[in-house]
Amino acid sequence: MEYANNILETIGNTPLIKLNKLTAELPCLVLAKYETFNPGNSVKDRMALQMVEDAEAAGVLKPGGTIIEGTSGNTGMGLALAAVVKGYRMICVISDKQSKEKIDILKAVGSEVHVCPTDVAPDDPRSYYSTARRLATEIPNSWYVNQYDNPSNTKAHYLSTGPEIWEQTDGKVTHFVVGVGTGGTISGVGTYLKEKNPNIKVWGVDTYGSVFKKYHETGIFDENEIYPYITEGIGEDILPENVRFDIIDGFTKVTDKDAAVYTQRLAKEEGMFLGNSAGAAIKGLLQLKEHFTKDDVVVVLFHDHGSRYVGKMFNDDWMREKGFIE
Repeated sequence: MEYANNILETIGNTPLIKLNKLTAELPCLVLAKYETFNPGNSVKDRMALQMVEDAEAAGVLKPGGTIIEGTSGNTGMGLALAAVVKGYRMICVISDKQSKEKIDILKAVGSEVHVCPTDVAPDDPRSYYSTARRLATEIPNSWYVNQYDNPSNTKAHYLSTGPEIWEQTDGKVTHFVVGVGTGGTISGVGTYLKEKNPNIKVWGVDTYGSVFKKYHETGIFDENEIYPYITEGIGEDILPENVRFDIIDGFTKVTDKDAAVYTQRLAKEEGMFLGNSAGAAIKGLLQLKEHFTKDDVVVVLFHDHGSRYVGKMFNDDWMREKGFIE
């Protein structure tokens, strides 16, 4: 009989799916690494499990302990699944710009959720970074995950996502395009692919209000670049240690409006019911059109599932309110 011993054993080995209508203007083959097939419906399941298992091995996460993390929702879900199977308490600290669906889903899998204001500096005691760190000092036998600087984040994608893409494309991949938040996915996959073929180009998709693109191009951390934005799961107002800028060939920025509109278009034109960052990723890829030739194989990674955004990007009243549709 063929079965998994628990839900965690189903993480990874997600399919590659050809894009057709939205990429018709491009000369190349575009393949989506479709991470919503993971049990927690996002790419973050991979690194969540890796971080938990590495913490257990290092002795910093002990039996009966509490896992604490600041999350935009998806890492929290992956950690929550690991906590359920392995018997840990889970506390997620989330910013108030995240969808209600994300908060409800985290609660559905047994997590305690603390909601913090988005529009404060990262070092403000009310920020979700600061709140997660504080809770970890106050709660005994707890472990603060810190996905931004935890090397197991990048390691997970070096060990799983990168090798899968290489094998699924039979080594023919020429470009990897992905939205960048904590940096683990782009750095882990990018490092693996460039070890296999240094000519592979790695492109990050950034959002307006985030510091990545300018920092990559100039080495300047410009606080004037930082302002609140709507796109979820990508961009940062900090420089996570997991973002290996030397692995990344370039960034392209996508507007909140384009990310939201293309999230809808993926569903209506490709049958791909995906999250907000997927809209940003496909629009970013289209903006890079001049970099591709007819012989290229471009892999774009789609992070998560559309069910987390039904009250936002898939709600026309919300879209009109934001000025994203007429």
